[in-house]
Amino acid sequence: MSLNAPARLPRPGKDAYRFALGSAALSDSRRPSCLEPEKGRRDRRNRRQWSQGRPGGPQEPEAAPEAPAGGGARGGGQGMAAVWQQVLAVDARYNAYRTPTFPQFRTQYIRRRSQLLRENAKAGHPPALRRQYLRLRGQLLGQRYGPLSEPGSARAYSNSIVRSSRTTLDRMEDFEDDPRALGARGHRRSVSRGSYQLQAQMNRAVYEDRPPGSVVPTSAAEASRAMAGDTSLSENYAFAGMYHVFDQHVDEAVPRVRFANDDRHRLACCSLDGSISLCQLVPAPPTVLRVLRGHTRGVSDFAWSLSNDILVSTSLDATMRIWASEDGRCIREIPDPDGAELLCCTFQPVNNNLTVVGNAKHNVHVMNISTGKKVKGGSSKLTGRVLALSFDAPGRLLWAGDDRGSIFSFLFDMATGKLTKAKRLVVHEGSPVTSISARSWVSREARDPSLLINACLNKLLLYRVVDNEGTLQLKRSFPIEQSSHPVRSIFCPLMSFRQGACVVTGSEDMCVHFFDVERAAKAAVNKLQGHSAPVLDVSFNCDESLLASSDASGMVIVWRREQK
Repeated sequence: MSLNAPARLPRPGKDAYRFALGSAALSDSRRPSCLEPEKGRRDRRNRRQWSQGRPGGPQEPEAAPEAPAGGGARGGGQGMAAVWQQVLAVDARYNAYRTPTFPQFRTQYIRRRSQLLRENAKAGHPPALRRQYLRLRGQLLGQRYGPLSEPGSARAYSNSIVRSSRTTLDRMEDFEDDPRALGARGHRRSVSRGSYQLQAQMNRAVYEDRPPGSVVPTSAAEASRAMAGDTSLSENYAFAGMYHVFDQHVDEAVPRVRFANDDRHRLACCSLDGSISLCQLVPAPPTVLRVLRGHTRGVSDFAWSLSNDILVSTSLDATMRIWASEDGRCIREIPDPDGAELLCCTFQPVNNNLTVVGNAKHNVHVMNISTGKKVKGGSSKLTGRVLALSFDAPGRLLWAGDDRGSIFSFLFDMATGKLTKAKRLVVHEGSPVTSISARSWVSREARDPSLLINACLNKLLLYRVVDNEGTLQLKRSFPIEQSSHPVRSIFCPLMSFRQGACVVTGSEDMCVHFFDVERAAKAAVNKLQGHSAPVLDVSFNCDESLLASSDASGMVIVWRREQK
């Protein structure tokens, strides 16, 4: 077999993950499937086909997998990605070239590679040998398939995707730990009108008075660190590898993936193929429970209700749909009041009867999902297409981001659903705001109302909320690759049991990045590699044992955290 390198190959599937708003309607003809390891006769048949080169032509050069022990981050400033994970990342990036007409085989191949690499990681091979294997593996794959295209080379995608995508809404009920937010009988009540302002002033005073690198000295922080056994963030967010790979939406972007609220094993994801998949991770093997179909164009966003009994979805077909998660029925279809493509949605966190949507005609609307009608006084206009929405935990402040680089804050009337425009911040003129995630407490050591923002600036931005009108002040930024794709980020759902606090983001470099928001230098905590396309969204389950990430090629990877 000749190993002469062929001419540079175009990256396959570019059109498959383009958010083309004005293009032809997306096909609904794909059959969803949960891709688990094949058993018995089918497994033997696939191995026989691969050995004969039948699905994808000439046989790929193989080498025995070698990898170091461990995965993810290590403490003490060592490398954040183990060699076995780097090998898997190389395999994943070339995976799109394998058996182009057999997508299920590609998934089975990468799952088997992950399994073999994890098994060989226990052998403890010398570091020099592992690095040599990684280099040779990359050279062999490059000679077999040709050089990889640059991940950001699909420029036809770049100008259109940010017009159709939505935000992260990782609403955390952080005020539950604040006695001021609860009534005498434990019921939630409104926070005092100056709470944000007072809290921001207290935060500034504490930060100014404390020495660099220290934490806010609270008894809760001391107790929580004792509970955690004094482990570091790097140790806490080390991952053992892939738990499962879903690709029922292969070749169409999956812009949103979300675990159900307070649930460890129920997961949903939406796709530009016009469908939503509901998945169950336990009992093994993980399965696709049902596929929700009805939208005639790509699904741009969806959200779980607080009790997880219904989902609301928005689509480029200018409708929102209400679904029953138990049986997959479409309860109601609601057209957009402006007849425009709907790009994002979120439930009002206290009253799930109200849902806020953003559309391509620059409008935000509060919709009553019981009546299917727009709430009177619940509409407002932004400067561009609305791509991102997020409430604060009490549901009194709403932030909306658009494709012109602006973030607007609104006061939300809990009784009527009326929106009152409060503040506007221009993050960067012309840079689409693709994700907004609100958090009341960053960690037990940093009680700081904050917003996490992606805005196509090659940075992840962390803002402090400084008053009760949603005014924002930039706290810090973290380097990622994002210039054109609708990348999203989240706060980790559990408040930190140790010094520091962690956020997670997708990136156009096909990696999942973890950052410590309280660390002054070298904020990077971990990096997960394995996707073969830009990572668009990330989601933790309720106890942080599993992390799901989705990408622009339709792949959803569920990562398993190392057990300490």
